[in-house]
Amino acid sequence: MHDLVIRGGMVVDGTGAAPFVADVAINGGQISTVGTVRGKGREEIDAAGKIVTPGFVDIHTHYDGQATWDQEMGPSSWHGVTTVVMGNCGVGFAPAKPDKHDWLIGLMEGVEDIPGTALAEGMSWDWETFPEYMDALERLPRTVDIGTHVPHGAVRAYVMGERGANNEVPTETDIAQMSRIVEEGLRSGALGFSTSRTVLHKSVDGVLVPGTTATEDELLGIGRAMGRVGHGVFEMASDLKREWNEFDWMGKLSRETGMPVTFAALQSIAKEVSLDEQIQNMRAENARGATIVAQIALRGNGIVMAWQGTVHPFIFKPAWEEIALLPWEQQLEHLQDPAFRQKMIEQESVFPELSDILALYEILTSGWFTFYEMDAGFNYEPGPSETILARSQAAGKSGAEYAYDLLMKDGGKGFIYFPVLNYADGNLDFLEDLQTADDTVNSLSDGGAHCGTICDAASPTFMLQHWVRDRDGKRITLENAIKRQCRDTAVLYGLEDRGLLAAGYLADINVIDMDALKLGKPWLAFDLPAGGKRLLQRAEGYSYTIKSGQVTFRDGKYLGVHPGGVIRGPQAVELTRAVN
Repeated sequence: MHDLVIRGGMVVDGTGAAPFVADVAINGGQISTVGTVRGKGREEIDAAGKIVTPGFVDIHTHYDGQATWDQEMGPSSWHGVTTVVMGNCGVGFAPAKPDKHDWLIGLMEGVEDIPGTALAEGMSWDWETFPEYMDALERLPRTVDIGTHVPHGAVRAYVMGERGANNEVPTETDIAQMSRIVEEGLRSGALGFSTSRTVLHKSVDGVLVPGTTATEDELLGIGRAMGRVGHGVFEMASDLKREWNEFDWMGKLSRETGMPVTFAALQSIAKEVSLDEQIQNMRAENARGATIVAQIALRGNGIVMAWQGTVHPFIFKPAWEEIALLPWEQQLEHLQDPAFRQKMIEQESVFPELSDILALYEILTSGWFTFYEMDAGFNYEPGPSETILARSQAAGKSGAEYAYDLLMKDGGKGFIYFPVLNYADGNLDFLEDLQTADDTVNSLSDGGAHCGTICDAASPTFMLQHWVRDRDGKRITLENAIKRQCRDTAVLYGLEDRGLLAAGYLADINVIDMDALKLGKPWLAFDLPAGGKRLLQRAEGYSYTIKSGQVTFRDGKYLGVHPGGVIRGPQAVELTRAVN
C-alpha cells in the first residue's frame, strides 16, 4: 500500500525529456515509482488529461521577514512553488544587533517595498547571529521549504556599524570579520551570499544599500568564505557599470572558489552594458573556467500602478499630496469629484529635489507610450495598440485623462502596467534564445517583495500560460519550461534532492490542468501585520500541489498542512529502487 498514487497523468519529469503517461507512487515523503504502479494508494489522484510536474523551485524571493510569521508563504505557494530561496540582493535580517532592527527594516522597505510597519509588527527578533536566525526560522511549521542567503547589507552593518551602512571602504580586519560571519552562516545552512550594486536599491531614507560600491578586495574576501565551506552561490543585483569590471571579479571569484556566481540579467535602456553584452561577457569568463549563471525574468519587470499602490502617474501632483495621507474612503471621495479630477490632470508634477533617477520619475508620470491598461485577459506582452497613448487617442482623450479614468474603474481599483525593464523592444522576443541556454535560469520573481508594485511571484504560472501555451510567436516547449523552473534552479543551489520526478527524489509535485490554467486579476490586499498592503494574484488550473508527499493545495485552496521546513545547505539524494 502506497501513501499516495497519482494515476495516468502526463508526466513532465524535469529532465527536459518528452512528456509521457505514467503513474507516480509516493511513500514516506519521497517518490517511489514513476511508471506503472500496481499497488493501491491510501490516497489516489486521477491525473488523466493533466500534466504532472515537479514542484517549482523559486530561487529569487524576499520572504526574509514574512517567513518568520507566515506558514503558507503566499503568493508563491499559490503558483506551484514548493521551494523558495530568499535573502537575495544583499538585504535581510541577520546578523542583527539590537540597535539595528529599525535600520534593517528601513533597508528592506526601501529596497523591496515591503511595508516597514508590517515587518516591525510581524517579526519577533529572537535572534542576533545568522545561525540564530536559522534556528528561529525552524520554529515555525511550513507549507514549502525555505532556504536563504547571508545578506551583505546586514553583515556590513553588523561588522562596521555606521561606516558599513554609509558604504565606507572596509579595512582588512573588517573584511576578515565579514568573511568569518559569512562562513558561519554557510556552515549553519545558508545556501549562499548576496549583494546589491545598483543605485535603484536604497533604504527608505534614500541611502544606497551597504555594499553597493564595494571594492573587488571586499567582494573576493567575503566570497572566499564559500570556498572554505565548499558550497554556496554568490548572488548579485548590479547596474554593471563598466568601470567596476563586474564580470572580471565574478570570474576570478568563481574560478578561485569553484563556486557559482549568479546575477540578474535584465534588458534596460539605462544600463551601460546591454543584455547581449552581459551574456557575451559572462560566456567569455565561463570559457576561462568560471561558472557564472544569468538569472532572467520571463516578462517585463515593471510596476503595477494603482491609487492604493505604491506609485501611480499622479503621485507627484500637489493635489495628490493634499489627500495622500487620508484614509482610502476619503481619498476616493476626492478622486470621484470632477473638479478634483480636473485639478489633478492639469497640474504639473513636482519631483523630489536632486533626484538621481529624475528620468524615471518623468516617465512614471507621463509615459503614456509605455503604459498599458491591465484589462481582462491581460497577457503581459501587449502591443503598441494597447498603450495608454494609443487608447487615449482612440477615445479622444489626453493620456492623463484616460489614465485617471482607468484607475477609477471598479470603484477606484483599476490598474496600469508599466514595464520598466525587459520591455525596451515592446515585446519579449529577446528572451526566446535565452530560454534554451544552459547558462541562464528562469528567476527574478521577487516573491514577497515590491508589495505595492508587482506580483511576479506568479511567474511560474505565466511561464506555462504565456510562453508554453498562448503566446503569439515563438513559444518554448513544456518539457523545457518545467526543467528550467524545477531542475535547473534546484541544481544551481545544490538542491539535488528535488526538481525531478524519479524514484528517491522528494515528492514535491504539481498536477496541473493546462487547458484551465489562467492567471487571475491582481488585487491589493491589506492582510500583512499592522494592515500592511500587498499586491496578490491567484491562478486557476492547479489541481493539486504536493509537498513531501502531502497535498498542500487542492484546486487552489490551501489545506493548512505544513510538510515543509528550513533547508540547511546542499541536499543530496539517495536513489532507490522503484517500488510498485
